[in-house]
Amino acid sequence: MPTIHLTTFIAAPQERVFDLSRSIDIHRKSMIHYKETAVSGVTAGLIGLGETVTWKAKHLGKMRFLRAKVTAMDRPHSFTDEQIMGDFKSLKHEHYFKAVHNGTIVIDLFSFETPYGKAGMLLNKIYLNNYLKKLLEQRNETIRQYAESDKWKYLLEHNMVRY
Repeated sequence: MPTIHLTTFIAAPQERVFDLSRSIDIHRKSMIHYKETAVSGVTAGLIGLGETVTWKAKHLGKMRFLRAKVTAMDRPHSFTDEQIMGDFKSLKHEHYFKAVHNGTIVIDLFSFETPYGKAGMLLNKIYLNNYLKKLLEQRNETIRQYAESDKWKYLLEHNMVRY
């Protein structure tokens, strides 16, 4: 099973980065180019333990749906979401947050398995690993932009983050 390991530094407090990372609104903003929208479950604000969200987005030339559930949470240190319906055979995204002197280190462990046997493995190697890594980097860059500026205050005022 391929796993993408991504480490990102964000110059903001751990609690703020944690909440922005589970914000449906921030995720949607980070995936605007893919017309990604939350269509059921938690569709705005913060997703919590045991809650689900169904995303609709255009990826790889096709409209796709993915339902994910938050299966573990230790605020503000970590949370995990897993696919419960979608195109992957399995998908698990572990998010870890470590406070450091001048901000937060975010570690993403994104494990996935595609269907289609050897053809799926070839797709992973040739294309999908890089495609998904770029999506995660784009998402983290959006989180960084909000966390390191005053933009997060707007989200707080509109109950989109808890901080």
